[in-house]
Order: sequence, then structure tokens, then C-alpha cells
Amino acid sequence: MENITFNITLLIYLISTLGYTLYLGYRNPLVKSISFYSLVLGLFSHTTTIFIRSIETGHGPYTTGFEITSFFSWVLVIIFFITEWKYKIKDLGAFIIPVVFMIFLYSAFQSREYSMIDESLTMFWLTIHRTLSIIGYAAFAIGFGVAVMYLIQENQVKSKKLGVMYFRMPSLEVLDNLNYKVIAIGFPLFTLGFMTGSIWNIKTDESLFSWDTLRTWPLIVVWLIYSGIFFGRHLAGWRGKRAAQGAIFGFITIIVSYFFHVV
Repeated sequence: MENITFNITLLIYLISTLGYTLYLGYRNPLVKSISFYSLVLGLFSHTTTIFIRSIETGHGPYTTGFEITSFFSWVLVIIFFITEWKYKIKDLGAFIIPVVFMIFLYSAFQSREYSMIDESLTMFWLTIHRTLSIIGYAAFAIGFGVAVMYLIQENQVKSKKLGVMYFRMPSLEVLDNLNYKVIAIGFPLFTLGFMTGSIWNIKTDESLFSWDTLRTWPLIVVWLIYSGIFFGRHLAGWRGKRAAQGAIFGFITIIVSYFFHVV
């Protein structure tokens, strides 16, 4: 049953990705509706997939690479819905949903073997650590999409060639402020996820801080990038194009660090 709902979810996310991308170029209300409601259906199917697996494993989607990747894409869809509802940015889906699809598609190539953790206290800290971290990642993914939109819009303004896309996307100020807001949410959560990960290490009889180069240092780089964006806005006035470039570079670094940390 899990395989069926997983494949259905993957197909629906593909349809939604194509729909949002098509809507970016052609303002067809029907395409927008199909994209939106297919994503709602995909989220329902995705939730069912996670629920079935959680029943089978006895814990949430926190232990294996397959579970975490699936959970990452699930959280990203939810945050996307919240962001779109609050800010009414019609084209945001064209920059976020393809990311959702690619992340979920990647999980299809990972092992689906179960990983059991018996100690409840260890499981508690693992759950907190990975939940906070994944929500932080998802917020950064939204920032990535918004930053790409900002650079596209900024390039049109700078070149003084205002194409169709200029009138379809929000102003630079709106995009810049949204980029900061999602990072302002994601950065503290990611930081807390990092801290609770250290506590989890202690509970598993490891050191407070792992010096594993491939697993830990990429995460430190991610933290430094986003701390620079977060504090740089207040201390050095970093905003606009510089903040957008930082958000894009930061998310690319997340993808790299995620691969080494989880896989």
C-alpha cells in the first residue's frame, strides 16, 4: 500500500510541477486550478504514505535517508501553501514545486529498509533535532525560490527591458522582505536543530560535537552563510541582490550538506 501511495504522490507532484511551470508562461486560470488542487491531492497522498510507514516502523519519518527526504518534501509543500496563502504570490509555485518534486523523486532511489530505535529518550531528541532541522531547511527552500524570483526581477529592472515576467511577479521590495522573513524563521529553527543534534549525540553515547568532516562541517558552513544573511541585514545593511545571492548559495550548500549528513 505504501508503494502505491508513494507512486501516486510522485505522479501528482509531477503534474503539479508541470502545471505551475506552464502557468508561469500562460496565465490560464484552469491551469492554475489544476496545479493547486493536484498539489492538495498530492499532499494528501503524501501524508497517507508517511502515516502508513509510521505505523509499520513505530516511529515518525526521522531515521533513514528515505524517510527524511520524504518528510523534507512534505514539510516544504505545507510551508509553500502557508506562504502562498499569506502573500498571494501566484508564481511562487513555479519556483518551489519543482524543488519539491526533485526532492521527492530523489527519495525514490533510496533504500526503504526500516531502522528501529528502541530507547524512547534517544528517539525523542532525534525527533526534535530532525523536525526542527527539516522545517528550517524547508524555510530556506522557500527563500531559495523567492531569491531566484528576485534576481530575475532585478535583472529586468537593471536592463530596463520590462518583459511580461516583470508585471507578473511581485516588486523587488516585496521579494526582498519575504526572503528575509523566511530566513528569519528558518535560521533559529535550524540553529535549534543543530543544538538538539548535539544533545542526541550525548544520548547515543557519542561526543557533544562530532568532528566528522563530511557530516558536520558542511552544516557549519550552512549555519555561517545564513547567520551572515540574518545578522548582515541588521548590522551591515545586506539586502536586495546580495541577500538573494546568499539565499541561493546557502540552499545549494544545504543540498550538498544534506547529502553527506543523511545518506
